[in-house]
Amino acid sequence: MPAITFHEEDISYKLKNKTAVRKWITDTIVAEGYKLSELTYIFCTDEYLLQINKQYLDHDTYTDIITFDNSEEDGVIVGDIFISIERIRENAGKFNVTEAHELHRVLIHGALHLLGYKDKSPADKKKMTLKEDFYLDKRGF
Repeated sequence: MPAITFHEEDISYKLKNKTAVRKWITDTIVAEGYKLSELTYIFCTDEYLLQINKQYLDHDTYTDIITFDNSEEDGVIVGDIFISIERIRENAGKFNVTEAHELHRVLIHGALHLLGYKDKSPADKKKMTLKEDFYLDKRGF
């Protein structure tokens, strides 16, 4: 049974509209031609995510998201996505959007990484942002 689950580490955070968010992310994955097996989102603090960044990616920087692709089969999504709620809140203010909107952008950003989208080069970043905007417009909640 395909599953999207939400967990917390070092923070208390309750996602609103969980059922609608799950459907939206699942619909995105299917629309991109993939099958969802298992996707776990872990909401955490800046410090928690910084330690993951150092340990697994050898980066000593704060970030809003880290995505781990655990898929063993092409076209099947299995992954863990860590999201700093503190970064989400700060970036929402910086970009003058609601916290929910910024969280949704980051949720779909992580899913898009698992779908093969990159964001390291300017061209890839532009393509990723266009996809984020496209799927954000499809939320319906």
